Amino acid sequence: METQVSNGPTSNSGLPNGPPLSANGAADDSKTNLIVNYLPQNMTQEEFKSLFGSIGEIESCKLVRDKITGQSLGYGFVNYVDPNDADKAINTLNGLKLQMKTIKVSYARPSSASIRDANLYVSGLPKSMSQKEMEQLFSQYGRIITSRILVDQVTGVSRGVGFIRFDKRIEAEEAIKGLNGQKPLGASEPITVKFANNPSQKTGQALLSHLYQTTARRYTGPLHHQTQRFRLDNLLNMAYGVKR
Repeated sequence: METQVSNGPTSNSGLPNGPPLSANGAADDSKTNLIVNYLPQNMTQEEFKSLFGSIGEIESCKLVRDKITGQSLGYGFVNYVDPNDADKAINTLNGLKLQMKTIKVSYARPSSASIRDANLYVSGLPKSMSQKEMEQLFSQYGRIITSRILVDQVTGVSRGVGFIRFDKRIEAEEAIKGLNGQKPLGASEPITVKFANNPSQKTGQALLSHLYQTTARRYTGPLHHQTQRFRLDNLLNMAYGVKR
């Protein structure tokens, strides 16, 4: 999985030590804004800021988390005050090993319509499928920015639900055409691949509450376990607008 590296538009000459200027004379954020991928799951916002703040003054930074569960999605953004510090951060921290991860630091792409809404919700995945195997399945359709598989917080077993964010929306559309309703290797039923909607606040709170309740206690038996799983699947489908 790779993240596209964009060096941004050629900057016009401004002040000798000042930020580069865009064509309209405004400061060029493409030279100060970085995206950081493959962060450890348990890394905190404070640790993230401290790591990149050691390079230079930070204007803003954000560790991206799931809106429902609050769990880290394994990537974040850092915006430096000085473009030279952003460049230094790439040269210094890109490829740094943190726990079992090797982080990737690169310039963040400027937002555009072609890269928005490229996040897919995938259900019905084989429980034995790993995140790497899921990436391999989807990578034939384009460049993957981030991916994850939801796991049971108690047992660590896959819930058969995952998310894939592509570089561009058109790549996500091709993945839907190619994989929705298909049976991957090891699957007993077809998978569902659709665009992931932003969950509403009501369904998000219900799912969050359910996740905390199920992780706080052990299941009393197989029937109770099935009931809980059925409820969780329904909440996930409600939250992300997908029906199985």
